Amino acid sequence: MTKRPTIAQLHGQLVVFSRLLAILTWTAAVLPAQLVLNRRSSNAKVVLPLRYWSGVASILGIRINVVGTVARNDRRPVVFVANHASWLDIVVLGAVLPGCFIAKADVGRWPIVRTIAGAGRTIFVSRRRASTKREQSELGRRLNAGDNLILFPEGTTSDGARILPFRSSFLALAEQPQPPIVQPVTIVFDQLDGLPVCRRNRPLIAWYGDMDIASHYARIGQHNLRATVVLDEPVDPRIGRKELSRALETTIENRAAELRQGRIDDVFIRRSPLATGGPNEKA
Repeated sequence: MTKRPTIAQLHGQLVVFSRLLAILTWTAAVLPAQLVLNRRSSNAKVVLPLRYWSGVASILGIRINVVGTVARNDRRPVVFVANHASWLDIVVLGAVLPGCFIAKADVGRWPIVRTIAGAGRTIFVSRRRASTKREQSELGRRLNAGDNLILFPEGTTSDGARILPFRSSFLALAEQPQPPIVQPVTIVFDQLDGLPVCRRNRPLIAWYGDMDIASHYARIGQHNLRATVVLDEPVDPRIGRKELSRALETTIENRAAELRQGRIDDVFIRRSPLATGGPNEKA
């Protein structure tokens, strides 16, 4: 005999469905404007995705706590280098960082997600050796055009309890005649329904291995989260690709460990001379 769902389970399913419907409605409202702006040189095509992802985060019940400042410079683009544990990272970082994501080519084949990513001017890379030269050329072209880029050098998502080794080959894009600013960005989901995230429930948030996005959303979509994003001081890309990779990995690994242990007060951010703004929390 099939067990009937409890009131709590029915409520959770209702929250999941209503949030999904709200995201689809919000996307349908914003997408046409973004497609029009993409054909223009206006800065609005960069600002609108920030508004869009902020709206998605709000719908999903994600509060975003930002520590540090986003690096900005009128003459040089920024490459934001971040850790990666879940598709939820895209929502949070998209609401904080004014840049275009670099994503696996597989993402470009997902229904709906492909359309949203394309409108956000995401750059899809196959990471196959045969395509490396062409893809690096495209990344260089986007940097030369002034686009900021958001890179996940782990190459895949982790279980959220650790940082995977960075692949220095991904940082070849920083080897430009006029190198971009390279800023380390650490993201950790540190609250679940108002309580600290611990080792036991961290896998609920992380999306990795052979998990499919639909079932993962069905589990996490009924919960409220807080993500803390730490923006460290930019690293000089002229130190060499491998040294740059090690410096970024060490910084992000240390920050993530501090956040997972609840040591947010220990996170000390030196203000970069290239940065403007200040800490804030998005609701």
